[in-house]
Amino acid sequence: DETEFRNFIVWLEDQKIRHYKIEDRGNLRNIHSDDWPKSFEKYMKDVNCPFKVQERQETVDWLLGLAVRLEYGDNADKYKDSTPDGAKNTDNTAKNAEPLINLDVNNPDFKAGVMALANLLQIQRHDDYLVMLKAIRILVQERLTQDAIAKASQSKEGLPVALEKHILGFDTGDAVLNEAAQILRLLHIEELRELQTKINEAIVAVQAIIADPKTDHRLGKVGR
Repeated sequence: DETEFRNFIVWLEDQKIRHYKIEDRGNLRNIHSDDWPKSFEKYMKDVNCPFKVQERQETVDWLLGLAVRLEYGDNADKYKDSTPDGAKNTDNTAKNAEPLINLDVNNPDFKAGVMALANLLQIQRHDDYLVMLKAIRILVQERLTQDAIAKASQSKEGLPVALEKHILGFDTGDAVLNEAAQILRLLHIEELRELQTKINEAIVAVQAIIADPKTDHRLGKVGR
């Protein structure tokens, strides 16, 4: 809106920038005059604005920046220690979101609570109560969350295995022992596969921590 824009410029000059003397602001204040664009162009040159009058948004941003700088210069002591309201709210939210942030780990009640939890969950004792608390957290996350309990409750249906198709590689001389040996070998292979999976998970976890471009699989670079 042209009228709002002109009023805005006049307000900035009158209240914040004050580049002109009061008696010299008449042409700029006459917002209904056909010559106002020329007065505004002259004003922009006088305050050394680097933008053209046609660049409205850039001009407004620049004038606001000038007004803020002058306002701060006039009241530096008032504003130097100010904290934005948004930052205060963020700090309060963070504190409320982490009720344990000011926890006293040397408090006897805290130690007693950790020890009681450790005994209940059959976790080995440790001199550092924070270490025990971390162990409790890991156990709860992996075993006692709703997802973990639901996953553990799911029945695993295995596929039938034809033992005669798997070569044992040796003969005990007893058909029953041969069959038992084949079953043990298959179970052993399954355990090795689970172990390899855990090893791979451990490698990925370590890579995520060190984030080394030479070894981090996520960066797509290996050995370079």
